[in-house]
Amino acid sequence: MNITLRQLEVFLAVIDTQSTTRGAEKLSLSQSAVSSALADLENQLGVQLFERAGKRLIVNENARLLFPRAQALLEQAQELENLFADGRSILKIGASTTIGNYLLPAVIARYREKFPGIQLELRVANSADIAEAVANFDVDIGFIEGPCHRMELESQFWRQDELLLFCAATHPLAGQTVSAEQLAKCQWILREAGSGTREVVEQQLLPQLHHFNLVMELGNSEAIKHAVSHSQTVSCLSRAVITEQLESGRLSTLQLQGMNSIVRPLYLIRHKQKHLSRSLKVFLEVEQQVKQYNYSPSA
Repeated sequence: MNITLRQLEVFLAVIDTQSTTRGAEKLSLSQSAVSSALADLENQLGVQLFERAGKRLIVNENARLLFPRAQALLEQAQELENLFADGRSILKIGASTTIGNYLLPAVIARYREKFPGIQLELRVANSADIAEAVANFDVDIGFIEGPCHRMELESQFWRQDELLLFCAATHPLAGQTVSAEQLAKCQWILREAGSGTREVVEQQLLPQLHHFNLVMELGNSEAIKHAVSHSQTVSCLSRAVITEQLESGRLSTLQLQGMNSIVRPLYLIRHKQKHLSRSLKVFLEVEQQVKQYNYSPSA
């Protein structure tokens, strides 16, 4: 078998662009060279990788099976080149909003100090979008705020996080222990559907309150805490998000009768067929060393 890295590179480019023409443009090759490389790869494997519908190429099951393995081989080849060259590796990390904005910055800073030659890209979105990015190999690894049930992804416990009920310090209920009836009557500002925070709130609080008087949904935790601090509303976010405002006295916590705390596990996810590169292994090692970001209910 004489499969070449160029053939695999062409294969990945065609999948990414869904076209031999655009794949050729991406690799700075002629369309005939791309078509020839793709045909040679199919001949070597003895299978058809795409269904042809006019000028369209439709990925079939063979291509889906080959994709992660081809990507892993090219990543390993890139690592070999970087051993003896000044070329820079690129590590792509995905993180849900709370984790990306509040829990990972110290890890990233420490990583950049130790390995300035490795370029790191951080994508921040809600948990559902990060899971999708990991599943599509758009990022190397993901950190999310709730369990992930996608069969193609491997999920492991990362650390524990605490959510707090809070309001403006001027709110009539500020600092009090309140009943479920009182809390249900409050005006709520919550994260958007699909976020890990929203999922936990609905799973752990909604059964107690039976309904939310929801007046606003926002896709950003920063926007929520500032909106709450200037209004007579309540919300629920990670302790890590509102610690500064609690310490300054702009926000105040609420306590629901009969509920000691709201905790959730945070997870690290990666594709089961994703190659664990050296740069990714090092990132995970550095993350474990940053103990001060190990938030827990006792923090």
